[in-house]
Amino acid sequence: MFAIRRLQTQSVRLVSTTATLQAASSTAVIVSEDAPLKERRTRPFKTRRPRISLEHPREWKRPLAYGVLPAFDEALKFIKADSETLKLEMQNVQASLNAAKLAPEPDSEAIQRIEEKLNYLEIQSEVNFPQVQWKCANGMADMSKAVDRHIIEHRWRNEGALDLLMERVHQMHVVPDVVPDLHPSFDLRVSFPEHQTKNVSSVSKYTFVEPGIFLLPEQTVEPPMLHKDVFHIDERLYTLIMIDPDVPDEVNSTYQSFLHWLQPNIPLLATSPSLISNVNSHTKYIPPHPQKGTPYHRYIILLFPQKFHIDVPIVEMDQRLGFSVREFMAKYNLDPSTGGGAHMWRGEWNQTVSRIHRDLLKTEEPIYGRPPKPDRYADVRGKNRYFL
Repeated sequence: MFAIRRLQTQSVRLVSTTATLQAASSTAVIVSEDAPLKERRTRPFKTRRPRISLEHPREWKRPLAYGVLPAFDEALKFIKADSETLKLEMQNVQASLNAAKLAPEPDSEAIQRIEEKLNYLEIQSEVNFPQVQWKCANGMADMSKAVDRHIIEHRWRNEGALDLLMERVHQMHVVPDVVPDLHPSFDLRVSFPEHQTKNVSSVSKYTFVEPGIFLLPEQTVEPPMLHKDVFHIDERLYTLIMIDPDVPDEVNSTYQSFLHWLQPNIPLLATSPSLISNVNSHTKYIPPHPQKGTPYHRYIILLFPQKFHIDVPIVEMDQRLGFSVREFMAKYNLDPSTGGGAHMWRGEWNQTVSRIHRDLLKTEEPIYGRPPKPDRYADVRGKNRYFL
């Protein structure tokens, strides 16, 4: 009896193993056991469908069929009924808004309060639907909708991304070394190529950079890709600045700033593409080149909100060193405490910096080090200390 059961179990395992190998043969390469270990390591099985994105969208599907969990069905009914009630209230508020705008002497403050209430009701009428939350969580948010903008902004402000940025900004003294205050109003993400450990001919894959991490100079030779999640629906102008505040100033025994990048009058709004384009047409990007013998350098990207269109002359190469962010802010009435975007990373010297100086900057590479200690016995060194 036990022998028969054992044979049946083994036969079932054999059939399942054979079926698994047949299914995997279309997506992976089976290597013989005699092959070396490195050759036997194949890539993981390819997924049948691409990742969810705006290019490959999908529709939300119920995780449970009707009747499987009655409490889930009742919850969806309650959410739908609550949404219909709020939409009826929205119609009344919209009528009040129209009447306020048609009054002989419109009250701007009252109109603003009614518009804020209408926007609040619109968000609350949609925010609890699971399909709305699912689309925003899977990169398919429609930024023309108030509810999607609310969800994306809430995630950025309350799920750690903004907290991490502000933690690194204050820990590494970007405030007050570069700007006196900083209050970002939208999510700015920076992506650079991944570091390649081997010489490969394939195109480098860009990945998002966590604020404050170290990047190698070879990763930052080309301008980064800048992605944004802006939450205002009207078009506003911003000025892009990338600064290095840690360049040695030998004359004054302190540090000075170097301007790496400047692009004024960048139009942004919620419905514009996530990737910010046309950002290298003014003062061109110069890659980070931390000097040999210096500690790590901080590289800060700031997007200042503008109150109006500004005319900024191109900063020449000989004017980049010693660039003052505070003077620039005062001249063009820019205030990062009222909003904008920010990001930062760190870098240290390696051999790539020497090539940047030789091929791009066309200058001799400076080398720094600790000052020599004074020799207290220099005046008596080499003299006979026992006989006059």
